[in-house]
Amino acid sequence: MNMSLLVVGSMAFDAIETPFGSTDKIIGGAASYICLSSSVLHPDINLVAVVGGDFPTDFVDTLRQRGVRTEGLQVLQDRKSFFWKGRYHMDMNTRDTLATELNVLGDFDPIIPDSYQDSRYVMLGNLSPKVQSTVIERLKNKPELVVMDTMNFWMETAMDDLRHTLTLADVLTINDEEARQLSGEYSLVKAARKIRAMGPKTLVIKKGEHGALLFHEDEIFFCPALPLEDVFDPTGAGDTFAGGFIGYLAAQGRKDFDAFRQAIVHGSALASFCVEKFGTERIAEISAEDLQQRIRLFQQLSSF
Repeated sequence: MNMSLLVVGSMAFDAIETPFGSTDKIIGGAASYICLSSSVLHPDINLVAVVGGDFPTDFVDTLRQRGVRTEGLQVLQDRKSFFWKGRYHMDMNTRDTLATELNVLGDFDPIIPDSYQDSRYVMLGNLSPKVQSTVIERLKNKPELVVMDTMNFWMETAMDDLRHTLTLADVLTINDEEARQLSGEYSLVKAARKIRAMGPKTLVIKKGEHGALLFHEDEIFFCPALPLEDVFDPTGAGDTFAGGFIGYLAAQGRKDFDAFRQAIVHGSALASFCVEKFGTERIAEISAEDLQQRIRLFQQLSSF
């Protein structure tokens, strides 16, 4: 049973430096990765985002070809798109932000078209918690499932707004460092208990190359990351994971523990593709058949 999926997030330009190369401005942003990833699994996606007049129309056309509706994409012709520049260290887990230009994202007011109001699954990409909560409050019908992502920046600058938004979410996805910061606990089991008491009943803790943890009711599930020979660019891997996670759930129309476990595996498999090339290039190439072949590798890796 297919369910329409609403994706809200940034569409942007990134400039990336890693030990293995660098790029000029390329396509980035949470919503870009989430839509590309989820569209491998789910053909019914509604996008809400904002870009400037400098954003390439051919990428928007690519999204449309993959089943993404773009009535909710605001194009502000006389302004510039969000831009981020970063440099990764040799471990590819730590990075330095070299430039952040909010541009159109600085005063983004998410407009939900009437045609999106039947969206049953919602993915709130990493944006200000105020924008995230505004999206939920503007939906006339209560969604089946709301998944949100956030980061340490909002914990440091907008904690009150973040606490409110957490009460509106069913699932939170964050990394292990953020889970410890949000909870004040080093143990991820204790951290999960505290965070779930803040609102989201299900928590996904992303651990990068060390996999992901799922906490749901009294159950815990661990999914390893696939060991890769080449990792060129980890930018967007977390958003790609989130896209695969919510895309699987929306395609299945389920939100039970087994569905969450399968969703984490699908998200992890898609994220393993994302890091193989710079930006969105690799994930834009992936077919459903490619994904299934990689999931079989995950099964071989983790079964005993």
